[in-house]
Amino acid sequence: MAAIPPAGQLEREKASFRDPDGFVFVRDGVLYRQINQSGRADYDLLMSSGLYQELIKNRQLVAHTEVDVPAAAPELAYQVIRPEPVAFISYPYEWSFSQLKDAALLTLAVQKTALEHGMILKDASAYNVQFLRGQPVLIDTLSFTRYEPGTPWIGYRQYCQHFLAPLALMSLKDVRLAQLLRVYLDGIPLDLASELLPVRTRLPGGLYLHIHLHAQAQRKYAGQAVSAEGGRQISRMQLQGLIESLEKNVTKLEWTPAGTSWADYDRQHNYTDQALLAKQEIVHSCLSSASPEVVWDLGANTGLFSRIAAEKARQVIAFDFDPGAVELGYLHNREEGSQKILTLLLDLTNPSPGIGWRNAERQSLEARTQADLIMALALVHHLAIANNLPLVEIAEFFAALGEWLVVEFVPKSDSQVQLLLASRKDIFPDYEEAGFEQAFLKVFDLVQKERVPESERIIYLMRRKSG
Repeated sequence: MAAIPPAGQLEREKASFRDPDGFVFVRDGVLYRQINQSGRADYDLLMSSGLYQELIKNRQLVAHTEVDVPAAAPELAYQVIRPEPVAFISYPYEWSFSQLKDAALLTLAVQKTALEHGMILKDASAYNVQFLRGQPVLIDTLSFTRYEPGTPWIGYRQYCQHFLAPLALMSLKDVRLAQLLRVYLDGIPLDLASELLPVRTRLPGGLYLHIHLHAQAQRKYAGQAVSAEGGRQISRMQLQGLIESLEKNVTKLEWTPAGTSWADYDRQHNYTDQALLAKQEIVHSCLSSASPEVVWDLGANTGLFSRIAAEKARQVIAFDFDPGAVELGYLHNREEGSQKILTLLLDLTNPSPGIGWRNAERQSLEARTQADLIMALALVHHLAIANNLPLVEIAEFFAALGEWLVVEFVPKSDSQVQLLLASRKDIFPDYEEAGFEQAFLKVFDLVQKERVPESERIIYLMRRKSG
């Protein structure tokens, strides 16, 4: 789901080319999915069996409307549908542990419901899941095919690579191993996961079966024309047992944030209670002045200010580089039932690039969309001092992401900056209030400037220069 092209243009989605039964395209700024004649029987069964209706009722599949618009490839077309749009496309390597786990359990829940209606998922890609109104939802209407008794689940290997293996590595080894999904777009290879997992997982049990033994079978049958189950028939009861086993093993995997940099941010900042309250009021005032629809909170930590932004905006994307902070933010939003905030894992010094086929199958952060307003609170000193990024570069980067900016300047005298400087030489002569303003006002106009009471910090509201 690429950035929307200008009206009157038609663009095929660059990531939608692997399924012969259909693809996604954009016409006149509206997203559509073309269903080809080859996918006609499966689509008709999806709609007539009651499966579509039940999944929509359970909020497990993105809803769509059949429309009478020209197909993008009319020589192949059977039907064109208009799915409910997902405002921001995210990827599994940007999700927290619990986001990936919830997506994994959603996939199995959909699979069980499909079997009840005589269908089965023909794949199990994590990229078929997005977060809509705060919860995971399947977005690929063409993932379903008729279930033929005796046949195995051809998506089993993909499920293990996209979901079970990364979750097991995150839970039992190191949460940062989820970043292997950026390298292996079809999921973490099972032989690699088998080597990385603790020895205790080789004892009889679900992980031994689904990862270690599965990896051995892949090596044994490499290059041979065999099915996902080695060529043997598998009964419906056995298939249901496989799904329940996967569900059981995913469910029992857990990860609790500990020892990560900012997971306990709300208890470790250097604000007094009065200063923190004043900061919230200043940010609230800035948001009121800008009236943004979409806010990106860069360096959101556990999402305190993201939740303030959600009071004003239609959607908030809360980015942070710390897995613990993102996990806690997601769990808080899930518990509160927040439908506006999407928490994502992102290192701004190494943001998600364009990767996959022709570097366009998975889009870079900047290519996906833009925000109306960027929030960068208690962030710039980390970029400028901890990562040696020039202030003007930071300003230009923010300007490329959104029109409005709420940014906090933390001076060198602040205890948090002193911690950063304690282990390095101060080579940042321009990092002071005048230098900060000089750099940022090259690309932004100043709208509002407020000093936080009981603090030396300053919060600015800026607007990107026109032209």
